[in-house]
Amino acid sequence: MEFETLLVEKSDGVATLTLNRPARHNALTLTMARELRRFWEIVKADPEVVCIIVTGAGEKALCTGMDVADVASGAASDRDADPNEQPWLHLTAIHNRCWKPVITAVNGMVVGGGLHFVADSDLVICAENATFFDTHVKVGLIAGIEFVGLARRIPLEAVLRMALLGGEERMTAQQALEIGLVGEVVPAEQLKDRARELAERISRHSPTALARTKRAIWESLDVGLHEGLARAWSLIEEHTAHGDLEEGTAAFVEKRKPRWAPYTD
Repeated sequence: MEFETLLVEKSDGVATLTLNRPARHNALTLTMARELRRFWEIVKADPEVVCIIVTGAGEKALCTGMDVADVASGAASDRDADPNEQPWLHLTAIHNRCWKPVITAVNGMVVGGGLHFVADSDLVICAENATFFDTHVKVGLIAGIEFVGLARRIPLEAVLRMALLGGEERMTAQQALEIGLVGEVVPAEQLKDRARELAERISRHSPTALARTKRAIWESLDVGLHEGLARAWSLIEEHTAHGDLEEGTAAFVEKRKPRWAPYTD
């Protein structure tokens, strides 16, 4: 996979996506937004990828949101795109309905649009020096899309505090851990290894069972309890005909490593 603003590495069932504009703290550009959408479409169809790690280049930031220079010049807007097809609405796996598990490794600051990658991740780990804040209202913009996602993950007061303070306060890694925004805080030098360890553990399991499990849980957030349960049950019924169910039980009985079928969507 060749990209201008992204680095992609793939091995042993794990794809590592690195936002690669370190000189600009990995800020988002229209080019990066378009490339992210293409990345997720490629990964969805790649039978060799079971789990994805998302991180940022350098040591200072995962992503600091939309590049302000592009906003000021007007280069950040895709005026020709259909409103529902704007690249800015297709940055993450969830935005693109990619049901393969995603781990986000936060290696520094997360600002504005960078919060998408945290809000939509399945597992989030961060370095001890990570900070989280938003500056939309500070520069006259609406703090909207990112916080709709965050409101499904952390307490509403924490969402509003970050949105309305406009970066006047920054959430620390420990505070993020306490409210459940991240699941683990590690020393910066251990971040990549820990993310890889988690991804490799996840990738040992049935790719199809993983994807359908993720889908059942995330889609339940869009509906009420009873409909969420019904949708989950439909996925379970669909999965009973999948070969991984028989293979998994047989491997357990025979005390061997399962031979899982590839998963693509």
